[in-house]
This record gives sequence, C-alpha cells and structure tokens, in this order.
Amino acid sequence: MNEKQIIASYESARDVYGETGVDTDKALDVLVSIPISLHIWQSDDVGGFEGANEITGGIAVTGSNPGKARNIEEVTRDLDFSFDKVAGKHRLDLHAIYGDFKGKKLDRDQVEPEHFAYWADWANSKDFGLDFNGTFFSHPLAADNFTLSSKDEKIRNFWIDHAKRSRKIGAWLGKMTGKRVVNNIWIPDGYKDIPIDRKAHREILKNSLDDILSVKYSGSELADSLEIKLFGVGVESYTVGSNEFYTPYCMTHPGTMICFDSGHFHPTEDISDKFSSVLCFMDEIMLHISRPVRWDSDHVTILDDTLRNIMEQV
Repeated sequence: MNEKQIIASYESARDVYGETGVDTDKALDVLVSIPISLHIWQSDDVGGFEGANEITGGIAVTGSNPGKARNIEEVTRDLDFSFDKVAGKHRLDLHAIYGDFKGKKLDRDQVEPEHFAYWADWANSKDFGLDFNGTFFSHPLAADNFTLSSKDEKIRNFWIDHAKRSRKIGAWLGKMTGKRVVNNIWIPDGYKDIPIDRKAHREILKNSLDDILSVKYSGSELADSLEIKLFGVGVESYTVGSNEFYTPYCMTHPGTMICFDSGHFHPTEDISDKFSSVLCFMDEIMLHISRPVRWDSDHVTILDDTLRNIMEQV
C-alpha cells in the first residue's frame, strides 16, 4: 500500500471507531508518548563485546544469528535503523557485556560507568532513556549454574560485586541522561533435576539481594527489578529465582519491582493474570515481552492472544 491508501484506510477506520466514542487520534497521541525499551541483545544474539564464544546459563538463543552485528559500531547502526522505523522517543535496555571496552579484557567485577559513556552520549543525542542489566551467564564462574545463590563464597561474592557495579552504572546512566534507569537482575541459578534441599539456595539468594540492595540511590536515577523464571535449559526442575520467591521479596522491599517475562512461565500460563494481584501490593512492574513457542524460545513478537491479553491488562 502507498501512503495515500494507508491514510484513506486509517480515516475510514477512524470514522467507524468514532461512532462508538473512540478517539483514535487521541489514542495514537498517547501511544507515541509511551517509550518502549528495546533489548540491545536482539542486535547480535546476546554476543556482547567481551569476546566470549559460547552462550551458557539456560539462555534460549544460539548466538549464531546470520549477519549479526560484530562490534559496537555495527550494533549502533542496527539500533538506529530499527528505531527509525518506530515513532516516538524510546529506550535502550543495556547488558553489562555491551560496554565500550575498547579492546581491553575486563572481568565483570571490573566494569565501571566509564565503559558505558558511549551509550549515555548516544541516548542523549536521541533524547532516549536507558535501562540496564547485569550479565550473570556465559562466564566461568557461572559454569555450575549458580551465581548469587552459590554456596561457594568466592563465586557468590564475585557476582554480588558485579550486581553492585551494575546498579552503580545504572544510577550513573540515569544521572547522565536525566531519565530513570531500571536495573534488572536475572540469574540462571537452578538444578536440572530435583534437589533434596530447595530452601538453602533461596536463603543465600535473599541474603545476597539484601547486600546488593543495601546501597541506596536516588529514585529519580535508578529503580530495581527482579526477573522471575520458571525454568531454563539445564535448570528444568528447580529455579532459585522463582515467582514464589521474588514476589514476596519485592512486596517486602519497597522500591523493588517484579519483572515478568512472557516467555518465562509455563506455555499455558498467561502472565497477564498476575498483574492485578501484584499491583495491589506494589506500584510498578517491569515487562519483558517475547513470544515463546512451547518454551522460552524468544521468537519475534507478533500480535497473538498472549500479547493482546497483556496489553488489555496494561
């Protein structure tokens, strides 16, 4: 369809909706004012700029998207192209492995705000906001599928430090852009088969989170979210950061919100059913919108029943 046909079709639809009292022009104005936070890892299949060759930790992607971006310049080009197709001012959701490391090999307990100055400048040039995520997978110290809930104190402290640095970076980005950053924590921790003790790792995770969140930042610069997951590849039977763990944790820790990912639950479970319940006890929730096909496959999002139900609740 050419532009003339598109406009004519819209005007026809606008008149029909108008007969029922729906102002579509106003609805579009509201829609264009709502920013969407695009995951940076969609540009290169969660490759990042660390030089890692393998993606681990129950991640659903293959890391082998043909023609994927290979460096920060190519990722930026892809992002510019994508955002140009979507009206409005939006946001970019960063991961810790996407810093501008300038070829230096840095471990994740060495990342600093300066490594993300590139993205602060990029966001400011577009009047965009940013969000942030620590990267708790694809690392030798995550090889046994335990990070913040690890019983190994050395491993656990490494990831606690990384989480604290991620929050520090998020707050700095919020200050630099003048737009609040949501720092999200997702960890791959869990067992492939049924464990004897389900409580111990969760007690450790609670203590780790208490330590991480003990550092306070301005609410205008940083908010925190904890991402729920039912299972992952290699952790099918037991996930430490489950719905039943994170929901009461967030309810008892004001300022911390739940992150619902539409691919992180049972295929027949609709996350939209959960919103009205948790919003009785907290002011905000974070949504990761994906399209799971029988599992957390992260297919390209389409207007299916799940997305429609989510948007109706929103």
